[in-house]
Amino acid sequence: MNPTDARAHAGDGADAVPHVTDRVSIAARADLFTLQGEALDNALARLFVLADESITVGDGHTHRTFALRKPANADHLISEADFVMDERLPYWADLWPSSRVLAGALLRHVGQGKRLLELGCGLGLDTVAAMTAGYAVTATDYYEDALHVTRMNARHNLGHEPTVRMVNWRQWPHDIGAFDVVIAADVLYEREYATLVARCIASALSPTGEAWVADPGRLALPDFLEQLAPAGLVLRDRTVVPFEEGAVKQQVQLLRITHAD
Repeated sequence: MNPTDARAHAGDGADAVPHVTDRVSIAARADLFTLQGEALDNALARLFVLADESITVGDGHTHRTFALRKPANADHLISEADFVMDERLPYWADLWPSSRVLAGALLRHVGQGKRLLELGCGLGLDTVAAMTAGYAVTATDYYEDALHVTRMNARHNLGHEPTVRMVNWRQWPHDIGAFDVVIAADVLYEREYATLVARCIASALSPTGEAWVADPGRLALPDFLEQLAPAGLVLRDRTVVPFEEGAVKQQVQLLRITHAD
């Protein structure tokens, strides 16, 4: 699959890629993990054309509006080198409906005293929502860029950052620990992720913990559900949440998963 086909394959709301750049990765330019506050903001502004977007999630007394700073055009982040290496594309830089639905659900929970892990933090919306709910959050992504944008968005909205860690699902870091809650939004867009995500959840979830996965019906969702039992997991609940904004219409499934009894 080439970059243009892969981008279109992401599904609803994803435009075809007009071009592919030879963009140098952030890691090759500077160690942004050493930067804080305005120094990080300025570094990211030199690497990306940034845009601000106001996002309201949740309903009733739990609704919140967050100000997210994001790359203005995700297509401009595509790296030929990254794609050749492992078909990696910057899906993290788009704000997907499943992330909005999951963020609203997180705001209905009380997270004080609980640890939460996000698989694929992207722009950081769900990490910020979880932090707002009181969770101690570890945000992970395969893209280092996503970790720094998540750090920036958390600090802008809440005044402090989550713990962040770059994670490859194919080489799960077993020293990452166990979490009360594991979350993931719209991560099942490749078939191999069905097994990988199930195994990662099983590894990271505490014996009494819960995983919440939001998905709009992606390619690997059926296989993921089949992989729960082999991973020692069970689907406890499934809620369908309609999402509609402009031309985008999705039925986002919220899955609640635990270890099997």
